[in-house]
Amino acid sequence: MPAEALRDSAGVLHVPAPDARIVSLVPSITELLFDLGLGARVVGRTGFCVHPEPAVRAVPKVGGTKDVKLDALRALRPTHVIVNVDENEADAVEAMRRFVPHVVVTHPNAPEDNLALYALMGELFGAGQRAGELSAALRRELDLCRQSDLPPERVLYLIWKDPWMTIAADTYIARTLACVNWTVTTPPGGWAGAARYPRVDDLVAVANAVDRVLLSTEPFLFTEAHARELRAQVAPPVQLIDAEMTSWYGSRAIAGLAWLRESRRAVSANGA
Repeated sequence: MPAEALRDSAGVLHVPAPDARIVSLVPSITELLFDLGLGARVVGRTGFCVHPEPAVRAVPKVGGTKDVKLDALRALRPTHVIVNVDENEADAVEAMRRFVPHVVVTHPNAPEDNLALYALMGELFGAGQRAGELSAALRRELDLCRQSDLPPERVLYLIWKDPWMTIAADTYIARTLACVNWTVTTPPGGWAGAARYPRVDDLVAVANAVDRVLLSTEPFLFTEAHARELRAQVAPPVQLIDAEMTSWYGSRAIAGLAWLRESRRAVSANGA
C-alpha cells in the first residue's frame, strides 16, 4: 500500500498504529471502525455514535460532535482521535491537539472518497485486508449506480425546519443523491450567501420548481406528519428519506447506495 494512503484530509502523513487507543468523534466513522474489526481499539465516542448496536453501547461517551467534553476525552488517554471537518468544531480540535498525540482529520465529499477513507483507517490501524473488502463492495455499488437507467429528477432535499434549510450541490449528500440521478438544483439567482447548507426563504416557490421534495430524518427529524403538511402546500411529490443512507459515509455508504437505488426504482415503478 502506498504511503499516501496514510495521509489524512489535513495533509498529515500518519504512521501505522495497530495498538492505537482510538476516540471517534464522527458517528459514521465509529461504525466503520467496528466494521473493520477494530471495535476493541475504540475507547471513546460521541453520543451520536449509535451504530453498530449493541456493541457500541460499551464504548464511553465524550459528549457530542459539536460539544466534546475535553476532560472526559483526556481521561480516556487516546493515542488517536478521529475528527471531521464538517462535524467537529475547529476550536475543540485545536484544543485536543495539545494532549492527543495524533488527531486524524477526515473530510469525504463524495461516495468515491470513501475508498481513501477505508484505506486510511485500514492501513493506519492494521485492518488493511478488511478495508480492501469494503473498497471492492463500494466499487460494485458505484458501478451498479452508473449502469442504472433511473430517470433524472431535480430534487429539493430539506434538512431543517424553522427556518427551512437545504443542501447545496457541493455537499456529500448531493453527490450521493447524484449517484441515483437525483440532482440538487439551485434556484435562479443562487442561494443567498452561497452557503453549503442554505436557508430556503420561499419554500413553496423553490419546491414547485423541482420534481420531488425529500424530507431528511436528520439533523431535523422530519416525520410523515410533516410530509402530509407540505403535500398540501406544494405540487411535487413529497417523501421522507432516511438520512443515514444519504449522509453517513464510511461503510454505511455501501448499504446507502444500494438502498437509494432500490428506493428510487420502487418510486419510479409506482409512478409516485
